[in-house]
Amino acid sequence: MMSVDATILVTGGTGTLGRHVLPLLGQAAPGRRVRVLSRSRRQDTGQVSYVTGDLMSGEGVGDALAGVDTVLHLAGGAKGDDVMAGHLVAAAREAGVRHLVHVSVIGAERMPMAWFATQRAAEEAITGSGIAWTMLRAAQFHDLVHQMVAKMARLPFVPAPGMRLEPVDVRDVAQRLVELTLGEPAGLVAELAGPAVYTMDDVVRSYLGATGRRRPVVGMRVPGKAGRAYREGVNLALPVHVVHGERTWEAFLAERAA
Repeated sequence: MMSVDATILVTGGTGTLGRHVLPLLGQAAPGRRVRVLSRSRRQDTGQVSYVTGDLMSGEGVGDALAGVDTVLHLAGGAKGDDVMAGHLVAAAREAGVRHLVHVSVIGAERMPMAWFATQRAAEEAITGSGIAWTMLRAAQFHDLVHQMVAKMARLPFVPAPGMRLEPVDVRDVAQRLVELTLGEPAGLVAELAGPAVYTMDDVVRSYLGATGRRRPVVGMRVPGKAGRAYREGVNLALPVHVVHGERTWEAFLAERAA
């Protein structure tokens, strides 16, 4: 197990997932030093200290990792995740980091889309680092699905692509990542998905109902290899290698409406 005086570095600690992870780390490991890598200067709070660095350029990452035992890598975006993972790994090797914990996405190795290929490349940077690692592939967060549907609902009609999703609550993902971070390196662990699978039609109509909006919903076929993969459920968790979160999409919508 990690020693009580070990320092944990969290990347992406100011994002949607990171904002849930940090307080859970504080509760699960009181007194343990937690360091957050941020592109902008921030004020230290309690046991959390902030260091500046840019994973995309690599600037400041080496200094941020000085004396770090474990890295929890949450940082990600629309592009460049493979570049960021590469810079992190290079600096972590130099710093003598013992354990890399990485969150990825379900389907990273199967979905025929550029973004998923980037996620797979980021995974390969971690697994090929020579550092002991733990990796959790998670489904799309409720927050992301909500954001996507909210944008579509602004249209005169709401498109419902022919695809299925199994969104997971960010709090369930955060709890699992804290457990993995405080444990020993475990390699590729069971995927984490939501407790139910929904069609996009289900998701759209439930959102409209929860927000009291009236819009016609129009089904649509996603073309090409990506469309076929979504129709075949390639983006869904593998039944033999998955655990399920507790909070449903409906519960998330009810919380948002309240």
